[in-house]
Amino acid sequence: MKTIKIAIQKSGRLNEKSVDLLKRSGLSFENYKSSLISPVSNFPLEILFLRDDDIPEYVQDGIADLGIVGENVIVEKEVDVTYLQKLGFGKCSLKLAIANHSDIKDLSDLSGKSIATSYPVILDKFLKENDIDAEIREISGSVEISTNLGLSDAIFDIVSTGGTLKSNGLKPFAEVMRSEAVLIGKNGIAKNPIVNELLQRIQSVLRAEQTKYVVMNAAKSSLSAILELLPGIKSPTIVPLATEEWVAVHTVIPEKDFWDKINRLKNAGAEGIVVLPIEKIIL
Repeated sequence: MKTIKIAIQKSGRLNEKSVDLLKRSGLSFENYKSSLISPVSNFPLEILFLRDDDIPEYVQDGIADLGIVGENVIVEKEVDVTYLQKLGFGKCSLKLAIANHSDIKDLSDLSGKSIATSYPVILDKFLKENDIDAEIREISGSVEISTNLGLSDAIFDIVSTGGTLKSNGLKPFAEVMRSEAVLIGKNGIAKNPIVNELLQRIQSVLRAEQTKYVVMNAAKSSLSAILELLPGIKSPTIVPLATEEWVAVHTVIPEKDFWDKINRLKNAGAEGIVVLPIEKIIL
């Protein structure tokens, strides 16, 4: 079986999450801190550790079959690749930001101004869409200090928490794009059975992250009301208890509305609720 290659970030904000996802998907590999290539011992896969800016083009050109990289990098590089799966980590926004004391009030005020950025392609598209004639000044790093140095009137950069902006006397002005880590592939690779197997593993881990396994006790007289709240994956599992009028209900609950569901279950008569993490969900 032919080995495929996946490119992930060698260092930076996506590296640890990418490595963790692959390991939780059942892949065994070592020495990823000291090597640019790491073979997987229990799956026909090699992992390439690259600069994030290089990953989209490596995948487009077929040097790597797959890649994990931020959507912002993919859009900036204008590559032709296939999106296989959003991964739910590395979330951030690309925003325009201005100095706290700036006289810029709305987007039209950017016309005639200069904007520093490491993402000129995304910014240029946004400015054209909004009919803004501003000068783009491309900077490879430390974009946040450009306004303080008098290099620009505004900046356009990745914002995660906003702490870096605040520490440099800046404030968010307009959100241009939201981004997260994505699994991408070269065109046509989705037909590869190895890729399909890897994608199934990754998706099973992602589903598990989004759900909790819940076991609760309930009187049979309360069961109907409780079941209305619990669709489960297909349907909840009901197990008789030693006490004749009671049962145990096993189900999964989505993380996003977990506490609302738990409170409603308690009001419906559920007792002794036990919540367990799920490692994988395979459909």
